[in-house]
Amino acid sequence: MSTIIDKIESEQIKKDIPAFRVGDTVKVHTRVIEGDKERIQIYSGIVIGRKGTGLNSNFTVRRVSYGEGVERVFPIHSPRIAKIEIERKGEVRRAKLNYLRTRKGKSATMVKEKSEKSAA
Repeated sequence: MSTIIDKIESEQIKKDIPAFRVGDTVKVHTRVIEGDKERIQIYSGIVIGRKGTGLNSNFTVRRVSYGEGVERVFPIHSPRIAKIEIERKGEVRRAKLNYLRTRKGKSATMVKEKSEKSAA
């Protein structure tokens, strides 16, 4: 039974996902269907957490929109996600960036940028 499930899951898993981590600023291109029309909508923000493994993995993106913090959870392997772009790499020491929720202003969106020395 497990091999059947693994085979079905392997067909659903996307291969073209970039290697992004918590702290990175990403642009998520999502497919939005309105009636009979389909368009791409971009959601940009900081990845504050990743969860799950395999087909069930997802990630949370946070951004500040009109002074209000907005978080959205995306399944990584969803067919609704057209593309994930990495805008900038962040250097953090936590697996979940929940502390950004309490911050205001520029400090709520700023994460230290990863330097070339620490990337190697």
